Amino acid sequence: MTQTHRPEGIVEYILINYRWVNYIVFALSSAPKQHDNKVKRVQKQVLNWSKNGRKTTMCTARPGWQTTSFRRPLYKNTSYKIEVNLVDVLEIDPIKKTIRVEPLVTMGQLTKTINPLGWTIPVLPELDDLTVGGLVMGTGIESSSHKYGLFQHICVSYELVLADGSIETCSESNNPDLFYSVPWSYGTLGILTAVEIRLIPAKKFVKLNYMPLKNDQIAAEFVKASQDSGNEFVEVLMYSKNEAVLMTGTMSDDPDSAKINSIGRWYKPWFFKHVENILKGNRNKTEFIPLRDYYHRHTRSIFWELQDIIPFGNNIIFRLLLGWIVPPKVSLLKLTQGEAIKKLYENNHVIQDMLVPLTKLNQSVELFEREFKIYPLWMCPFKLPNNPGMLRPGNGKKEEMYVDIGVYGVPKSANFNPKISTRNVEKFVRDVKGYQMLYADTYMSREEFRAMFDHKLYDNLREKLDCELAFPEVYDKVKKSARY
Repeated sequence: MTQTHRPEGIVEYILINYRWVNYIVFALSSAPKQHDNKVKRVQKQVLNWSKNGRKTTMCTARPGWQTTSFRRPLYKNTSYKIEVNLVDVLEIDPIKKTIRVEPLVTMGQLTKTINPLGWTIPVLPELDDLTVGGLVMGTGIESSSHKYGLFQHICVSYELVLADGSIETCSESNNPDLFYSVPWSYGTLGILTAVEIRLIPAKKFVKLNYMPLKNDQIAAEFVKASQDSGNEFVEVLMYSKNEAVLMTGTMSDDPDSAKINSIGRWYKPWFFKHVENILKGNRNKTEFIPLRDYYHRHTRSIFWELQDIIPFGNNIIFRLLLGWIVPPKVSLLKLTQGEAIKKLYENNHVIQDMLVPLTKLNQSVELFEREFKIYPLWMCPFKLPNNPGMLRPGNGKKEEMYVDIGVYGVPKSANFNPKISTRNVEKFVRDVKGYQMLYADTYMSREEFRAMFDHKLYDNLREKLDCELAFPEVYDKVKKSARY
């Protein structure tokens, strides 16, 4: 498939990614008051789709290159596109301790808005450009997830336009079947128009403790930290099979001024390189990091993906002179990406997040070493309650601790084959009652996918809401052959 880079695509990129445009619109038109009108426009388009004969399934008109995933969806080329302009923070309710936002609000936009007001959300995924809608319809995780669960578990309600053009607001107490089915549904039950999210008080800093670990210490200390309710944040960066750094943190308003490290400044070392230097020093360390810097600690280097795009990007001269221009937006990289680069990424690059029970951590690391041999690995624990919906803990447990193992980079395993290696990992994850994040390449068959995810409630809702002609199934949007 030949790709041309239309000038209007570049213009659209600039308008969407430079959020000051939205702030001007917000100021001039009282954007929160316009929400109902914007939803009515979505309704009108859905009703027009129905009047025009329901000839193909619907999706949002947001171009595939705008998503944070490195792949693009093919279904965008053939679907009936619904235009949405849902980019605003709508309401902060300090009494209910909730915030109501539209689905295209980003994590960077959210922290800029609520952190200065003394609020945050319990699970705030780290990349600036991740959207609320993407984190609801796909999933989101953070180093606080061992306490609060996934992004879906901090959501109070969802507003959607359904296939018949009606508006439905669902919560645990109002239409709970729909509420529990929306997460991981990938826009296949309705068009998301608003999300209400829990708020918690924020402090100005995170007191972050770094602990270098070796060999058997890694799993033991990670499990211990994940089960310690005193830790507000827990993550591990694993630099080899036998070397890692465990980070545990708590919010603080009382920093040691000598230990403050504003890691978000453009001239600072990339965070994963900073952590690697602590590993080399082999000494525990404590720092106080400004809260917003901590939340977006992996943004400047896109975890560690930027080292493959700009190999000299962490050089001190580059950081001092040009560090302010990074990271390049993933959307811009996709918009300007040629066929050769696409093929290179497809055959020589892995971006995967696998969610497995914490008890299977060691076996998972062994498997990833054998199939991929990519480091660092990102490891983030999370609790998974036994709520209705796509994700359930194995063996009917009321709640179970899981770990997200993030694998991003160029494989060094001599046996690596993109399809075979990924399928081997997918089978292991299915066998241990784990899950694969939906943004990544999915080589599973439909039967294997349905074995991994619980479709019972989802299937019932699809039939009840007349979704068959309106929206494709989740699998048909995420399978490898549906992306390029």
